[in-house]
Amino acid sequence: MTSAIVVTADFESIWPHAADYARQRWTRQGPVAFLRLSESDPVDQFDLPEDTQRLLLLGIGLSEEGLAKFTRLAEIGTDGRWADSPALAETLRRRGIQVYRPASEGFWGQSVAEFALALTLCGLRRIPQTYRQMLTSHGPWDYSPQGLPGQMTRGQQFGDDPAFVNGTLAGKRVRIAGVGNIGSRYAAFCSALGADVAAWDPVALEPSFHRSGARRVWRLEELARDVDIFAPMMPLRPETTGIVTAAVIDAIPRGALLVIVTRMGICDAKALRRRVLADELALAADVFDIEPLPFDDPLLGRPNVVHTPHNAGRTTDANR
Repeated sequence: MTSAIVVTADFESIWPHAADYARQRWTRQGPVAFLRLSESDPVDQFDLPEDTQRLLLLGIGLSEEGLAKFTRLAEIGTDGRWADSPALAETLRRRGIQVYRPASEGFWGQSVAEFALALTLCGLRRIPQTYRQMLTSHGPWDYSPQGLPGQMTRGQQFGDDPAFVNGTLAGKRVRIAGVGNIGSRYAAFCSALGADVAAWDPVALEPSFHRSGARRVWRLEELARDVDIFAPMMPLRPETTGIVTAAVIDAIPRGALLVIVTRMGICDAKALRRRVLADELALAADVFDIEPLPFDDPLLGRPNVVHTPHNAGRTTDANR
């Protein structure tokens, strides 16, 4: 099969590696014409072999005039941003050209879910905090017992913070708001590691809960009441903005860990900050209400906060 790929600079600024990966795979099946447009190139003018049978358009559409010159075209792949005009759609139908477009942007689901698991473990075991302390102090190496006999809060090789949930993920009560592409994977990871997982999602079908090993909870308010680890993992849309209200956040038991990797806008950020800054909750977050966080933001560098710069999803694997 003769194939062609066109990719714009705008697309590659968001999804690097995708076009090259397609080229690598398709080259095994036959010749591939590859056209990478620069920012100055017109996106409505490009030259490709007229005998192209399979065409992949990334960041660009195709007019009826452009379509007409491909007399042998059988398949078109698109990144999903190409909206057909009714006339073009009819032409594609009449010519029997199959159009492939992704159903949703779930490409980074695995990457974000794995990152969320990593943040969870880092939050439980204070891995980033001790790493940073070791650079300037031998204090983290001091595991001398603390407390009276029979009331020890720390012994040999115990580096966790007893003021917050700590230790293994196994046995912890993990509660997840949203079991879509990310939440369902995260739930499965936690369940496989021995956590007690429950989830709330008003639109997810029952199989989403079964596959992820999560018990279904029907009210969001109930989800937060017996939680060790609370992970709101819904996408930010008009209907989900602030869906995790101050009342829900205030219902989370003292010492619990919040894991946030989709958008902080789904939470009442003011209530979240209030409880974290009061040392009532621990936070492991890749996303924030202000991005980038100012250097003087009180969330930065706190002993009860693990933070990363909104990079959970964009792995090479996700882009491919």
